[in-house]
Amino acid sequence: MTAAPTTLAEPTAREERKPISRRGRRRRSRLVAIAFLLPALALNLLVIGGPTVSSIVYSFTDWNGITSPEFTGLENWTNLVQDESFWNAIGHNFIYLLIFLTVPLAMGLLGAFMLSRIRRGAGLFRVLFFIPYLLVSVITAQIWRNILDPEFGIASALNAIGIHWLDGVYFFADENLALYSVAFVDNWHFWGFLVVLFLAAMQGVDASQYEAARIDGANAWHEFWHVVLPGIRPTLTFALTIIAIGSLLVYDYPFILTGGGRRAPRTSLRSWSTGPRSSSGTRATPRRWRSRSRS
Repeated sequence: MTAAPTTLAEPTAREERKPISRRGRRRRSRLVAIAFLLPALALNLLVIGGPTVSSIVYSFTDWNGITSPEFTGLENWTNLVQDESFWNAIGHNFIYLLIFLTVPLAMGLLGAFMLSRIRRGAGLFRVLFFIPYLLVSVITAQIWRNILDPEFGIASALNAIGIHWLDGVYFFADENLALYSVAFVDNWHFWGFLVVLFLAAMQGVDASQYEAARIDGANAWHEFWHVVLPGIRPTLTFALTIIAIGSLLVYDYPFILTGGGRRAPRTSLRSWSTGPRSSSGTRATPRRWRSRSRS
């Protein structure tokens, strides 16, 4: 008796399908990510890319926004390069940037590290540090404008007790002090936000790293340098980014406290670009703020 010949089963569709390589998976996931990014990218190009390109095109023309533009070549760029106040504004923005990349950043890190070691009342301190950041810039500016007023502010109070250190000091009118006075007010408003931001990041650092550092004999400075800073590096990068952007776009505090102006040494680049123009097309001479005087 002979055995019936066995027939091999035909492979199914699943067996015929070849496994996807690792490179293929990466390519597919990349395409999916790009597909999700396309709507946001298209909106970004429409809202930001379009005006940017049109601004570059119109920079080679003479256009008032209503009539048809007239091509002028490099005349606008030549006037810009030869404008002394433009370079002054860039220099002031650079000084402002250096101030905010050092002073509030250091104060924020120090305040957050000290608060991270407080066990009782930490929530109250967070609120106290964050309150100035919640105030509108106009209110903050008016508070400090009154405090530093040479006739009615802290100088007057010191005069009453025989201290004359601040006699005749006009913080927001003196061309040598205005920039740093404005930066002081802006820093008072901003550094509490950095404290809360860094504190939240420090609380996300693994507690075992602090314990290991203490076992190895690390003091508070070693913990801060070798544990805290590496642990909050992404947050620190984010803070540096927003500080740089904010310093280059600063407008409200210089304008409110000093009246802005294009030729004033305290002018920022943004106040220069949005300053008033005279009838001839050039930017008008700024109005300067002066402290009130007693009648």
